[in-house]
Amino acid sequence: MAFLGDQKSQIETPSLCLDLSRFEANLQRAAAIIRTAGKSWRPHASSHHCPEIAIRQLHEGALGVTCGNVDDAEVFVSAGIGDIMIAHQPVGYRRIARIAALAKHANPMVTCDHYVQAQALSAECVKQGVQCRTLVELNVGRERTGVRPGRDALELASGIEKLPALKLCGIMGYEGNVMSVRDLDEKRRQIHAGMGILASTCDLYRKNGHCCDIVSASGTDSFQESVRCECLTEIRAGGVIFGDPYYTRMPDVDGLLPALSVLTTVVSRPGFDRAVLDAGRTAIAAELFPPTVKDWHDAKVVMHDAEHIVLELGPGSRELRIGDPVELIVGYATLTTMLHNEILGFRNNQLEQIWPIWGRRRLV
Repeated sequence: MAFLGDQKSQIETPSLCLDLSRFEANLQRAAAIIRTAGKSWRPHASSHHCPEIAIRQLHEGALGVTCGNVDDAEVFVSAGIGDIMIAHQPVGYRRIARIAALAKHANPMVTCDHYVQAQALSAECVKQGVQCRTLVELNVGRERTGVRPGRDALELASGIEKLPALKLCGIMGYEGNVMSVRDLDEKRRQIHAGMGILASTCDLYRKNGHCCDIVSASGTDSFQESVRCECLTEIRAGGVIFGDPYYTRMPDVDGLLPALSVLTTVVSRPGFDRAVLDAGRTAIAAELFPPTVKDWHDAKVVMHDAEHIVLELGPGSRELRIGDPVELIVGYATLTTMLHNEILGFRNNQLEQIWPIWGRRRLV
């Protein structure tokens, strides 16, 4: 158990730690970039599931939050955050019923890429006596979800506007296909191609009398370029707050600092060039981008088991002893925060904030 005022050296391990100074710098930088471009910010909460963080984003000018599931949406509404986008298709009776119930206390907005989804949501909203905002999701290159641009997108908008209890507000897309692109010029080309699909669809909707007040897109990997696109009204980049190395290694992701770490302890020294830590995959994710060792620059992770991590030590890090603390920089926050119950916020190694990850508690 941790207490406010504790020094980092007093914290039981493994624990999820946040450098508050870096977090605040990342938050302010992202907000300034988006604000200067004249866009709104609706950051995705999948990297933190934490109302305290969402509230700080609102204080920096965010208009609401984006959630990837209804569990998170319910958590944020309970915390008093009413402007919620649920960026997942409304499918399944219980999920749809919970979305409609949210509309009694907040102002949720859902994304649809097929008339069947919208029809079921409309029927439930009518049943519960509520109205729900709706966006048409377009495929802008990710090849995951999203209706095809052109006739299909237009027909879906027409269908939604004829349904009772739904209010069509615009369109959204996700250009996540650019994450794997390492050439800067090619990445920018693909971003603008995706935004071009949104722009042409927006024009098509307006010419046919459909509302398109909201045009939403952009993740952490692309927001610094996509904010230049005139058609966009909202940016959803959320992982910017933690400055994950997974993102900062990508071209055109600049000025973000790694802020999230897992504090561990050396529990064994089985060899001259090896140390074993008391954290594994149950405390820090290795998928997409592996953790790296903070401060001990010649130590690297060579084995990542369920409850242990093995380090290979260089000449400088061989002085590590059993009982010594070791911080691991989180490579990709989204897969790590969900493993913990709380985020411990430190300033100058002193514990200043304890933020429960309420959304995570709904996932397990």
